[in-house]
Amino acid sequence: MSQEGGLMPRETKDPVRIQTSAGGVIYRPSPGGPFPFAEVVLVSVKGGKIWTLPKGKVDRRESLEETALREVSEETGLKGELAGKIGEITYWYFLPDRTRCKKTVHFFLMKYLSGSTEDHDWEVDDAAWFQVEDAIKAVSYRGDREMLEKAKEMIAGKAVF
Repeated sequence: MSQEGGLMPRETKDPVRIQTSAGGVIYRPSPGGPFPFAEVVLVSVKGGKIWTLPKGKVDRRESLEETALREVSEETGLKGELAGKIGEITYWYFLPDRTRCKKTVHFFLMKYLSGSTEDHDWEVDDAAWFQVEDAIKAVSYRGDREMLEKAKEMIAGKAVF
């Protein structure tokens, strides 16, 4: 099954487009909460119906890490510092012209440095801080939940925020 819950396309000789994206889980200590309690940012899309992790396509001559930092900044209004690679997810979907697409998204953990979620760009409907456990429940896709669970373990393993 794809991340969106549809069936994976059957093997045919039809063209397949390969896409690579990168994004991240940006975190900060929870206000008033003892370590390892943390907040992470999710973005909403599709009229606010779907909460997901910020991510986007890799531009030419851009590394995965550069893409992740840029996309998180654009979609959330926040600046972060890389704290490690979380992992990646791969899923299938169909483009509007019915071309099959295999997309791999690489996710990185990022420590919050500055900015406001009110400064998110037009590509998303909203950006908001969530307690990690609430974010895991709020995301719409299984792959996002898996990345948040791994991020939670990584954050808990950090000696300092």
